[in-house]
Amino acid sequence: LKMAAGQWTEDELDCPICLDILKDPATLPCGHSYCMGCIKNYWDQNNRTGVYSCPQCRETFTPRPALRRNTMLAEVVEKLRRRGTSTPLPPPAPSPSGPGDVLCDFCTGRQVRAVKSCLVCLASYCQTHLQPHCEAAPLKRHQLVEATGELQEKTCSSHDRFLEVSSRTDQKGAFYACLMDEHRGHNTVSAEAERMKKQKQLGATQTQTQQRLQEREKELQELRQAVDSLRSSAHTAVQDTDRIFTELIRSIERTRSELTQLIRAQERAAVSQAEGLLERLEQEIAELRRRDAELSQLSHTEDHIHFLQNFQSVCVLPGAGDSPSIPVRPHFSPEAVRRAVSGLKEQLEDVCREESVKISRTVKETLVCSLKTSEPRTRTELLHYACQLALDPNTANRHLCLSEGNRRVSTTKEPLQYPDHPERFDNWRQVLCREGLSGTRAYWEVEWSGVRSDIGVAYKGINRKGKGVDCRLGRNRKSWSLYWSGTSYSIWHNNQETEIAAPPSSRIGVYVDHRAGTLSFYSVSGDTATLLHRVQASFTEPLYPGFGFGLKFFIFFLDSSLTLCR
Repeated sequence: LKMAAGQWTEDELDCPICLDILKDPATLPCGHSYCMGCIKNYWDQNNRTGVYSCPQCRETFTPRPALRRNTMLAEVVEKLRRRGTSTPLPPPAPSPSGPGDVLCDFCTGRQVRAVKSCLVCLASYCQTHLQPHCEAAPLKRHQLVEATGELQEKTCSSHDRFLEVSSRTDQKGAFYACLMDEHRGHNTVSAEAERMKKQKQLGATQTQTQQRLQEREKELQELRQAVDSLRSSAHTAVQDTDRIFTELIRSIERTRSELTQLIRAQERAAVSQAEGLLERLEQEIAELRRRDAELSQLSHTEDHIHFLQNFQSVCVLPGAGDSPSIPVRPHFSPEAVRRAVSGLKEQLEDVCREESVKISRTVKETLVCSLKTSEPRTRTELLHYACQLALDPNTANRHLCLSEGNRRVSTTKEPLQYPDHPERFDNWRQVLCREGLSGTRAYWEVEWSGVRSDIGVAYKGINRKGKGVDCRLGRNRKSWSLYWSGTSYSIWHNNQETEIAAPPSSRIGVYVDHRAGTLSFYSVSGDTATLLHRVQASFTEPLYPGFGFGLKFFIFFLDSSLTLCR
């Protein structure tokens, strides 16, 4: 006992409730000790159910334990009081410290780095000053953590003790003695138990974060692949464009050359013909000049006999039929050729202008589409974006019954006693989900049965009151739906119908890529998802999955149901 007393300090023998040295120490069945008066007062003030608990470990006792004075512990306390001081600490051994290190609270002079912090002593220790916590039995029970400079943030400002319980009422930490003061009557739990609960929430958040991270990494990879593909495709398109336009330019050059050659050939033929005519004309002119000279000479001769003898031969002119027919065109005009070539030029310019607009539109659309992340093509890929949905009871029409944890909806002949709510559909038998989808990709599947149904999405602002089309899924600007009429499918948006030729399916898959503006409906059979229709839109608000079964006042009751698949 004397040895035990020498190993204890006053702090170790403090009552966890009053924080003073134990008076009439009483030990509970769990092993923790308190002042007899403190623990009785604690139980008297906090017991309301007949179940009593230890303020430290929260172990419960029924019935209330009969408390007795711990005589051995009382003797240790008495000897410690008489001794008056605790065992002195050995001098610290220096150890290096650096910027940002937590310093030992017991070293003086040279700064020494702490290696551990004690959550009971609320102090940090270097390796040397930590030895008592490793050797002394009472100190071994203290909770040691890696050296931290945030001990004050984890300390009760009223009692200067470590926060060991958590108040769920005001979300604050507390010390056991606080339960009798400002946290009296609060819903409290040990910090460890609260940590375990929050740890699960943290795990769920981390799982969602990792899922989101995987989605973003996949989108990043897809976008990088799309950019690489875009660059490669653009390079190929530029090469093809250069080649085609080069061929076009060559074709125009070839046509120009052929036309030039044609003009030159026609020129040569005409000139050759004209030159032949010129030669014949020159020959005839020479002959006529010779004949004219003979006639002139004969007309001046004085020899009558000579005149008469030659008269007959020189007075006969060359035949008119022998003279060539010469077209007289003093000026050659290229106007007809110019008009024809100008007309060709204008036609080519018109065609180029029209086709250039079409080509530009095609290039822009192709580039935009190539930058969009690819849509999943198989059911396995679609399920990667599966989301958990729940139907919102506040939106359900009174002729709809929700069940299976708000994952199943079925029609009822008699109205249910739902309370009035501004978001409830009062005439159309429709219901929306709680979850709004925005800025991400999501996929869900539904099993349905009945005569007719609407499966779609809507903005939160869709009207809920009345019988007009502004309240029905797909019949307004604020919603889109896949409608089964009993004989065929059709897509509805803004009260416009697009018919779909497809066999009926009891399971429908819906895929939304909010940022890409894609809404796709699939017919699901086994592991196969067959695309029914894809809608391209610009979504400006969160989309709420919704389901409908027509108006509530059909003459004949139509039993229908729909279940969100897990």
